[in-house]
Amino acid sequence: MKKYLKNAMQPVATPQNQPIPGKQMVKNNAGGYTFEISIWEQLKRFIVLGAEGGTYYVTERALTVANANNVLTCIHTDGLRTVREIVAISEDGRAPRNDPAIFALALAASHGDPATRKAAFDALPQVCRIGTHLFTFIEFVQTMRGWGRGLRRAVGAWYTEKTPRDMVYQVVKYRQRNGWTHTDTLRKAHPMPSDETVKAIFQWITRRDEAVWAQAAAIPADAALAYIHAFERVQQAQNVETVLSLIRQYKLPREALPTDWLREPAIWEALLTDMPMTAMIRNLGVMSKVGLLTPMSDAEKTVVARLTDANRLQKARIHPIAILSALRVYGLGFGLKGQSYHPLMANSQPKEWTPTPKVLDALDTAFELAFKAIEPTNKRTMLALDVSGSMMSGTIAGVPGLTPREASAAMALVTARTERDYMFTAFYDKMVPLNISAKMRLDDVSNAITNLPFGATDCALPMLYAMKHNLSLDTFVIYTDNESWFGKIHPSQALAQYREKTGIPAKLIVVGMTATNFSIADPHDGGMMDVIGFDSAAPGVMADFSAGRI
Repeated sequence: MKKYLKNAMQPVATPQNQPIPGKQMVKNNAGGYTFEISIWEQLKRFIVLGAEGGTYYVTERALTVANANNVLTCIHTDGLRTVREIVAISEDGRAPRNDPAIFALALAASHGDPATRKAAFDALPQVCRIGTHLFTFIEFVQTMRGWGRGLRRAVGAWYTEKTPRDMVYQVVKYRQRNGWTHTDTLRKAHPMPSDETVKAIFQWITRRDEAVWAQAAAIPADAALAYIHAFERVQQAQNVETVLSLIRQYKLPREALPTDWLREPAIWEALLTDMPMTAMIRNLGVMSKVGLLTPMSDAEKTVVARLTDANRLQKARIHPIAILSALRVYGLGFGLKGQSYHPLMANSQPKEWTPTPKVLDALDTAFELAFKAIEPTNKRTMLALDVSGSMMSGTIAGVPGLTPREASAAMALVTARTERDYMFTAFYDKMVPLNISAKMRLDDVSNAITNLPFGATDCALPMLYAMKHNLSLDTFVIYTDNESWFGKIHPSQALAQYREKTGIPAKLIVVGMTATNFSIADPHDGGMMDVIGFDSAAPGVMADFSAGRI
């Protein structure tokens, strides 16, 4: 009878390479058994994390195909909900890059039923907010369908629903991508101009009609035509004074200027006055290289003030990944374009600029501010980082060298800086010392995590470690790719044992760092939660769950 009970009833400990009896589990890519997340959660993971670089076990192509198939499943299950999920994440700036959302929207516009296709086209301005996004959408969608009436109407409306001045700004700032230009898209869409000004703008875009901009100066009240006139004048400017005057009067962006002028510190100084946040963050190195952004300079004061302004960061939809990437590149002192990042590069490459300490500190602050508002939980929290071998493969949002392992340390730092009672731990198939704290700077934390050893994956270890050392904890937060397979007990079982031994109704938050469809969190346990790594809303949701607010 004991044998029957032992084999038939749910055991307290099951090896991770076997499913827990009575639980619906699936085999992950490493051969361990985990829980499968819903198609909707996988959709969100893909939109936030993308599939660049693949994972340790799955190539980029295979991961992309798997997620594309999941998006199609969502579309066929509930197309309107799919479009709403895409819009919600993209419009709120929760994803590091917009390309996965644009790709998913293109799938909905191509493979959905009529109502879904209409909803996808209606959502085009919300997801594709700038010209680059529009070109990316068109490149995606053209491989899936032809230029039917719905696509032509949606692309045409992308232009005509903007004010003429905003339309011209998009045309000037985002001129081409992937071989597409605004001339191409307008000739494909054939939108009807709403008035004579829009008609003139379309003529200028499609035929580069000199009469439009030549006569624009005679109509100073028309901001759109005057902007065209300013753009054409700056293309032909012969001296820096003329360029500076046009930048200041018309707020021309960097992209409007011929490249030769971008070597002048005075030009960058004028551009910085009205430079959008994203452009400023991307051009910190260039501004230092030309000699504008230096210690104690007015430019440094401007940059620091903007980077530490939470409202400005949120309004501009600056994602924490953008800050992390800028901190990495600016701190190195040279660009990473076309290169793969490695920690040793900091000492092996010639410096193109010298970063200022105040800007580095401001970027560190901006990283934390870029996440949505977080209310402290006042709970005893373990932040457990999976540093196994699989966490060293793939990239987060296509940022060179930003592996799930390094990214998880950066994300955990946000929670540590919010909470009073926290501890860091790291694990693979054993626990490893982790000498980091909330007071350390982000780049120092990244370097510390990079040099740790690695091995197989056992996500039960944080709970087992807490039991062994009699730690009283309210919440375990595990940052992982969910490819756990090595242990003799499943993480959910280890949490149950911890609860029973301590009498603490401890919670488990699993932060998924790759766009797979697995989780170590039991979906039927109300004390466990699965969230998406580097969703900018994640730390706030995690805090609310830990504190019992949700």
